[in-house]
This record gives sequence, C-alpha cells and structure tokens, in this order.
Amino acid sequence: MQGGEEDILKFKARVRGIYSTAVTKLLLEKGFEIVQPSQMIKKRLGLEENMKSPDVEVYDRHNRQGVRVVGAADALEALRTVLLQHLIDVITRKQAFPTDGIYKGLTIRDEMEGRIIRVDVGSIVGKLFRDEANVDTDESREVIVQVQRNQDLTEAPWLTTKITIPSEYAVLIPEEKIKVSLKIQDMEKRKSLIELGRKIAPSGWGIIWRTTAADAPEEVLEEEIRRLAEIRREVSRRAEEKTAPALLWGSQHYMNVEFPALSKAECDHVRAQVTPTIKGHHYYKACGRTVSASLEMAEKTLEGGTLSEDIERLFKADIEAEYPMEGSFIGIEHVKPSGKVYHLGKAHIENRDDDMLVYSRVFKTEGFYDGLGTPKEPGDQAFTEAKIGDWSYTTRYFSKEGAFKGTHVNFHTPLELYPRWVRYVDLEVDICVLPDNAVKVVDEDELEKAVAKGLVSQKLAALVTDKVATVLKDLQDASAAENQNI
Repeated sequence: MQGGEEDILKFKARVRGIYSTAVTKLLLEKGFEIVQPSQMIKKRLGLEENMKSPDVEVYDRHNRQGVRVVGAADALEALRTVLLQHLIDVITRKQAFPTDGIYKGLTIRDEMEGRIIRVDVGSIVGKLFRDEANVDTDESREVIVQVQRNQDLTEAPWLTTKITIPSEYAVLIPEEKIKVSLKIQDMEKRKSLIELGRKIAPSGWGIIWRTTAADAPEEVLEEEIRRLAEIRREVSRRAEEKTAPALLWGSQHYMNVEFPALSKAECDHVRAQVTPTIKGHHYYKACGRTVSASLEMAEKTLEGGTLSEDIERLFKADIEAEYPMEGSFIGIEHVKPSGKVYHLGKAHIENRDDDMLVYSRVFKTEGFYDGLGTPKEPGDQAFTEAKIGDWSYTTRYFSKEGAFKGTHVNFHTPLELYPRWVRYVDLEVDICVLPDNAVKVVDEDELEKAVAKGLVSQKLAALVTDKVATVLKDLQDASAAENQNI
C-alpha cells in the first residue's frame, strides 16, 4: 500500500460470507469503516446501521477456499496489506486490469475460430463471442468491449460489448429499463426510484438503482446520473480519438484471495474472540454439505453454554464417516499460486493412521517425471506419504516391475484433507532424488517469479525456503549413507 496506516482510515468495506466475522474484525482494527453490515455482524461486533456505499467489497469464492474482493485500487491494496500482515500463507491474486474496464480493442485475425474470437485490448488479450462482436469475416477490426467481473484469473478474461457504467448509487445500463436492487424492500421507495429513473435516464440507456440509493436525496441521485451520462459521453469521445488497443475507462479492480490451512486457522482465532467457535471452523465450513451443517448445529449448542470440549468431541465423531478411510479413493487438488487447479487423478488410500496418509496411483500414459527426467510409462506406480498439516509430501515412483525411478518432494501450503480430496497450494520449489541417489532442488526460480508477481509473500517464500533447506540436508545425508553402503 502506498502511504502510511492513516491512509486506511478513509476506506469503507462491505463484507459477506463465511469469513465475514474474522475479516470484518481485522479490518476494523486497521481503521476500515464497515458499511452495510449484516444483522449477525452488527450483533457480534457492536456495529451500527451504515448504508454508505463501499470502496471495496469482500465475499466468498464459490469453493469457500477464500474470498473475492472488488473495489477501488487503493482500497483493495489496503485490504490486501491487512491480510498479508495477519495471514502467513495467504495467496493474493490481483487482476492486472480494471474489472469493469472499457477498452477499444482489436480483434485478432488469426484467432477467430468457432464462436469465440480473441480481442487485443493492450494490457491483455480477452475472449469475446463472435455474435457479440458482429464479425462476419476474418478481418481484424476495432470493437468497444468491457471486462466481465469475477473471473478465473488463470484464463484469458471474457469480454462483452454490453457496456455498463457502475457507481455509488446506480449502474447505467445499455437498455431502456429501470431496475431497483432487491434489497430495497420498501414498495413506496421502489416506486419512487422507478419513476425518477424514467424521468432522468439518458436516451437509449437505463438505470439499476443500487441499495445505497434508498437513503440518498433525489438531487444526489440526479447528479449521479448526470455524471454517469458524462462518463458515457467521454468514453464515446475517447473511442473516436484513440487507436486500438486502448483503455477508455476503468474504476474497479478485482482480487482473488486464497486462504490455505494457516489462514483458515488464524481466521478461527480471530472469530473466537467475538463468538463461540469450534477449532477448524473455517476449514469445516469449506468442506460444505454435511460437515458444514453439522458444524452449524454444534456451534449453536456452544452458544447455549455447553462445554466446548464435549461438543467438539461429539462433532468430530459425527463427521468422521464423511472422510476417506483405508481402501477408499480420494482426489488430489494441486493448486498453483496463479489459481490454476490441476486434478492429479484418483488415488487409492493404502494406509491412514491419524494424520498420516499413504496413497498410490497407477499411470496409464507415457511422459517424463517433472524434475527427474526419467520416463513415465504405462503401469508405473507412485506411492505418496503425506501428513495432514505438513508443508511437503514425498512421492516415490516405480516401474510396474518394481524398479525405482526416483523420488519427488513437493513443497506446498499445509496439506488439508477434505471428505473427497486432499488440497494444497503448490509453492513451486521441489526436491528430486534421482535413481542414482543424486539429490537436487528444482524450480526455485518459479517461486521467485511467484513472489515477483505478488502471488506469494516474501514472508511465505522465506518460510518455505527454510523448510526446503531442512529436508534437503536430511535427504543429502541419507543419500551419502546409502552410497557408502553400496
């Protein structure tokens, strides 16, 4: 964040989702103003009603493994700073372009296959459906597009030609309709906003009134629409003047935040300061379905004053059947710092002893083992030893005849076991033990790149580097001893 902590004081945040209590408390402690708080948050943290418009909004990711953040660039960066200060393994993925950015783009002639065409907007190359672009030939042409919100940052972003102009009280939309936020439930207020919108909407455009419009004076709303109409005209002027590719307008930025195991645990600790919380609360909520529902029932009992040790014991006994046991199969979610998820196939659990897992996989395709350089052949087997909560797991590869092909030690955020899969965020650097027992560290530069991109913090990188050094020494000592015995 640019500037000192006093700069945070001006920012207003709206927070929703399973992490809302913990994140709200962290932001309050750093001087953020919490707006539009839920009834539960008002009760837990003693907040008053505040219907101001937020500078930044926080809400759950679909898989509950973190949050999505949308807001002004400086507010978003201030929030990111707070998370990095408190959550040691947090991964922050900032979108490199405005999430609602309007561009004058140029379709790429050589990438117009099927229904999708690629559009160069300068800082990125996005995707657009051909029928939206109204492109009938494979000639490159200019097109005005806007980035769609809340997307997977590992992919080229989707674009649209349906331009909107969002602001504090309203969103200007390219259709002659007046809409009102469903959160405004007062029928008289809804009716008055619809009437006002019909009176002041620019020709050919419509309005969506946001929740904050309910308490705003009519003259303020009229001024807002005049300002948005001027932005629309300015976008049109810039579109005529600028040569594609060019940014025409953009105010909101987007960040995808990953909360690995230690971040969830710290959120538990913060939440427990204001409401009864079972250890592992946010992890169990991320499990979803049966486990999440059981957690809610257990914590309701906690609120009644029942001893937490008894409740936690009963809760864990209740959910144990949801987890994989010896002889069952689990998936492996290998998440890159960028957010891209690799599903490494189904693994058979050979042994589960408390927090220790041993699982195996059989390969059906040819290739080469990363870092080892040894060939991967159909019928090869991999045996992985992993401990829940550890920062690395060890995989040994064998041919179908049992010949040793090498060992791979993968470093990652503390491993989590879910009802149907294991999950971690890969921290890029690995250690390989070759068939001749030579030991080497690989992909250290990839970790450095992740730090340079702002995905992995320097603190987290330093921590995993220390762990690599410890494991490396142990493996080198073991290799030396093995060679002496040959």
